[in-house]
Amino acid sequence: MKLFVDSANLYEIEEALKRGFASGITTNPSILSKEQRRDFTMHIRDIIELLRRYDAPLPLSVELFTTDPADMTRQVEQFLSDFGDYDNLYIKVPIGWPELQVIHEIRRLGGRVNCTCCMSFNQAIMAASAGANYVSLFWGRIRDTGYDAASVVRQVKETFRQTGCSTEIIVGSIRQMIDVSEAIQAGADIVTVPPKFFPEMCAHPKTTEAVAQFIRDFQEWTAEPAVVAAPPSTVSELLRR
Repeated sequence: MKLFVDSANLYEIEEALKRGFASGITTNPSILSKEQRRDFTMHIRDIIELLRRYDAPLPLSVELFTTDPADMTRQVEQFLSDFGDYDNLYIKVPIGWPELQVIHEIRRLGGRVNCTCCMSFNQAIMAASAGANYVSLFWGRIRDTGYDAASVVRQVKETFRQTGCSTEIIVGSIRQMIDVSEAIQAGADIVTVPPKFFPEMCAHPKTTEAVAQFIRDFQEWTAEPAVVAAPPSTVSELLRR
């Protein structure tokens, strides 16, 4: 089980890297659009340099931003040229019939693929069969359609296990903290999580209460005892007062 950081924000990524729990980074065009407008290539290069600065050569997924198959192929070549020096680059390709050819071409060129926007068992199987290293199942969006996301993840996981498929399952589209634990229990190899949920995953009111009690009790135990004068024991002592 691995946790990826679903963000293109340099500060959020660095905060995760400082804490050592992150196993990868995922981005997409919508996530990138939330950042200050700048050159796309430079922004991805900054993420790569940040990973290198922390000696964390983690998987980094960068998504194509066109739906035209011919343009996709050109973008793949550009990505491999611009970012190919980073060994753990994964190119995100949405699932689809024309897109399977793009997945196959990336693999033929020696690249790695994160097939994204998968909502069904069949889509995940097709992506894996075309050579995708990761299939990204969208937990929240699957539920939006009325299907049980956990069942889809379990079915894909079991089929991969039975067939010896090495493709890993990423669960994304995390909407609330409970989605993370449910996705892990359903068999996700990886859950990619919006950074706002990470502090919540570390917090519990009873933990805060217990730590406060420990500190309070220890401070009381180590406090200097108050100096109280002994009562006079003789008449002479009373007179001297």
